[in-house]
Parts: sequence; structure tokens; C-alpha cells
Amino acid sequence: MESVTLDRPPTPPRPRAATPSAQPIHGEAPAPVTEPPDVSIVLPVFNEAESLPPLLAEIAYAMAEVEGSYEIIAVDDGSSDQSLKTLHAAAIDEPALRVLANSRRCGQSAALAAGIQAARAPVLVTLDADLQNDPADIPLLLAALEDDWDLVSGIRARRRDTWVRRASSRIANGVRRRILDDGVHDVGCSLKAYRRRFVADLPVFDGMHRFLPALARLRGARIREIEVNHRPRQYGTSKYGIGNRLWRGLLDLAGVWWLGHRWVDLSSVEER
Repeated sequence: MESVTLDRPPTPPRPRAATPSAQPIHGEAPAPVTEPPDVSIVLPVFNEAESLPPLLAEIAYAMAEVEGSYEIIAVDDGSSDQSLKTLHAAAIDEPALRVLANSRRCGQSAALAAGIQAARAPVLVTLDADLQNDPADIPLLLAALEDDWDLVSGIRARRRDTWVRRASSRIANGVRRRILDDGVHDVGCSLKAYRRRFVADLPVFDGMHRFLPALARLRGARIREIEVNHRPRQYGTSKYGIGNRLWRGLLDLAGVWWLGHRWVDLSSVEER
């Protein structure tokens, strides 16, 4: 699939968090109701306390280039550091931030699925919380999505990872593309934009996050890739290596291959 790098759009006024509105019921005082935002940013978090303050600031700065409102859904996956406390402190001053928390670690797929389920916007953006994904690329993904695509996936043009991670990722990506033909060259890049209807209510399993483009394509999603920035990790340590990135991914691949061959698409069914 052709890789395209887009020019950054001009800077419009900063978008706002969803604003409250109210409707009176039986003459009572109106209860506040939050308007759905235009974009939901889903952020799985596990032991990234040091990365969170600069990351949230960068997201706010990047979203100043995007028209409309947004929300940030941070899902803490049972962190053992101060991540959850950091998120709660940030939410005091950031009305767009919503904090979800697992009482124990359930994995990146579970955190991502919980965020997608909680999202209220028709457009979703996902990225990692370790600062390696660059929030400055979010406007590029959203602009590409508006060009009649359903899923825009980032390609890390110059990866800032160890050779072990690059090698395992290259092998897994090649095998996955050959078997699933999902058209995605860098599924390990978490920086993606989706139309929510293509990823809502998908079957949830451990490792699902590696196959979201393939599952969305089963629903008819049109997929585009663009080059994005990738940065070295500044804080903490990587949560993935050869064992859980390659071998487990290959086992999951067999299950997704089976699902693709047994998939029943109900998207064309409507009430008449």
C-alpha cells in the first residue's frame, strides 16, 4: 500500500472539550448532559507516570490544530507506579481527560478495548503512553481520515528501537501480511485513526490490538498508511520483547486467520 506524507494543516483555534447542555424534564431544573466530542483519543497506560505530563501537554498542543472538540480516555492497566495518581491530578486541570482504571493488569488489548468501548466520538485516535508516538502527527492522521478512508495507520519511518524489537517486528509484520493480507506494513505502530463503527464491538482477546486493522477490514474498512515520527523512549522500560511480541503474536495469528474465514458480515442488514 502506498505510503503518503501529508503537509501539516494551518493552526485554527484550539478545540474544546465537550460542552454541557441541558433539557428540562417535567419542569425540574435541567440536568447537565455532556455533548459527544468529535474525536476520542484512547491512551492505554501501564507504568508511565513520568511520561504522562509531557504527553498530555503535547496532545493538547497538537489538538489545537484540529477543529472541533475532543476527549482523552486514559486507561490505566493496573499500574504499580504513580500513573493513576498522575492521571487523576492531570484531570483536575484538563476537562477533556477521562480516567479509566483496571484494578489489576489485564494487558494492552484489554485497556484498548475498554477505551474504545467508553469512547463517545465517531472518530478514534490511539497511541502509546511512552512518548515514542508523536502527538504532533495526530492532525495528519485525522486529515487523511477525512479523505474518504476508514482507518489510517502510521508507519514509523525511522524507528528508534533496539535491533531486537525491530527484527521481531519485521518478521511478525511480514508473516501477518502474507497470511491475513491486511495491507498494513507496521501494525506495531499504535498511532492510528479509526472511524469508530469499524472497531466498536469487535471480539476482544489478548493480543487483539495487533490485529485491529485486519478485523476492521473484515467489516469493509478502507485502510491507508502514512509515515509518522518515532522517538526514542525517554522514561521507563519497554514492556515487550521477542517472547511476547513474536511467538505469542504468531499464535494469535492462527486464531484471526480462522476468524477471517468464518466471519459473518452483518453490516448490510437494515430494518425495512
